[in-house]
Amino acid sequence: MIQLAIIGPTASGKSDLAINIAKKIDAYILSIDSLSIYKEIDIVSAKPSKKELQEVKHFGINLLNPDEYFSVEIFINLYKEVASLCKKEKKNLIIVGGTSFYLKSLISGLSEIPTITKEAAERAESRLRDLSSCYDFLYKLDEKYMKNISPSDRYRVEKALLIYEASGVAPSQWFKANPPKPIIENLPIYNIDVSREVLRERIKKRTLKMVESGLIDEVCRLEQRYTRLPHSMGSIGIVEVLEYLDGKVTFEHMCENISTHTAQLAKRQQTFNRTQFENVVSAPLEELEEIILSEI
Repeated sequence: MIQLAIIGPTASGKSDLAINIAKKIDAYILSIDSLSIYKEIDIVSAKPSKKELQEVKHFGINLLNPDEYFSVEIFINLYKEVASLCKKEKKNLIIVGGTSFYLKSLISGLSEIPTITKEAAERAESRLRDLSSCYDFLYKLDEKYMKNISPSDRYRVEKALLIYEASGVAPSQWFKANPPKPIIENLPIYNIDVSREVLRERIKKRTLKMVESGLIDEVCRLEQRYTRLPHSMGSIGIVEVLEYLDGKVTFEHMCENISTHTAQLAKRQQTFNRTQFENVVSAPLEELEEIILSEI
């Protein structure tokens, strides 16, 4: 089975490139996108069209409701299932998307967590009834680990507490004694090299297309059904529309803000991709397909 990854900033053309190559090498596609995983968030996430999803089998898209939690652990388990399916069905696999942190986690691996007994879970549940007190307890126990966790992040606070209750040691000590193991090794990674000027123009055009396609109506539906509380509702494209709906900004400013914040995200993605991966092949979009097909 051939496996490869395509990375690049938002609006750089990753999805189209992946679909073109998948058709030529008989591959499935695994999306690494923190928004496309959600159902109903279609325009905001710029996920592939229904037609494109029918042309090539995709995974990691439309799996969860917007109010469900998504984590790197869930993604890694998804990758294992998809890789197993590809081997069974004799398909190749292309991993593509803008959330390169998930790809980094596949390559670096995750530390195993201790076995959670019923007793440990019950102790944790009892402490979690007072989240603030629970956070303070963990912060005193392991300041190094907890300073990177928000006091209101119940999921991560609970995870830290379960590690402590199950192992009897602070999370930092547990992870030091149980270093991560790579999930995937020797994965060819191809990066779309695009100038910031070109990217800004593409982002501006995409923003206008999203608005014309019904972005505001989509955000209204999401807010009505799920409120503003889920983590997914804090995404670029949703936040700016909600500001417009609240009367805080004009329509023109809403569009400008979406473009600006998306461009800032793209810059962060480019920095992450440049600094977190080794032996990456970078080339302009129009050259990358030929390069990939010649190397596999």
